[in-house]
Amino acid sequence: MTAMAPATSMVVQARTKRNGQRYLRPPGALPESEFVSRCIHCGQCGEVCPNRCINYFGFENGLTSLDTPYITPREKACILCMKCGEVCPSGAIQPVRRTIPAITEGVRMGRAQVDKQLCLSYQGKTCGVCYRACPLPDLALRVGMLEQPEVLDACVGCGLCERSCIQMPQAIRIIPAHTQTGEVL
Repeated sequence: MTAMAPATSMVVQARTKRNGQRYLRPPGALPESEFVSRCIHCGQCGEVCPNRCINYFGFENGLTSLDTPYITPREKACILCMKCGEVCPSGAIQPVRRTIPAITEGVRMGRAQVDKQLCLSYQGKTCGVCYRACPLPDLALRVGMLEQPEVLDACVGCGLCERSCIQMPQAIRIIPAHTQTGEVL
């Protein structure tokens, strides 16, 4: 007979795919517990996505996440087209207009975090790839001397910076919003 895992480790497992991969919910998604309860597993968000970045959970993330949409930014990031919210029939993904003010106010997929030990620009080599990939330059991400990236409050966590990072492992990663809230799933 195996011992029960502590509740905290179960929460951590629920916040990331059980294989350890981080994931994001689509832009405009409600907070995690409400999102999971409202999503009707119709697949329309993934069908309308022009970047094909939306995937669907199987059993690997537990029964409550089955067939719910997620994005893995390192594989394929969100381009913030906002089409998924336009077609969501249940309101699990809220519509957000495709304007900079609407996106910076209504989208909270996560937030970028720079590992200065891995970032080439912080090691004295100019890079700036993440900045050039950012759809909200100087609002979500700005660069300083040697193109050292600094994440700003307007970062919505689309993942384009992480996707574009040339370092392995990547020097900039999106920390998903659902892991920042402390919400028990």
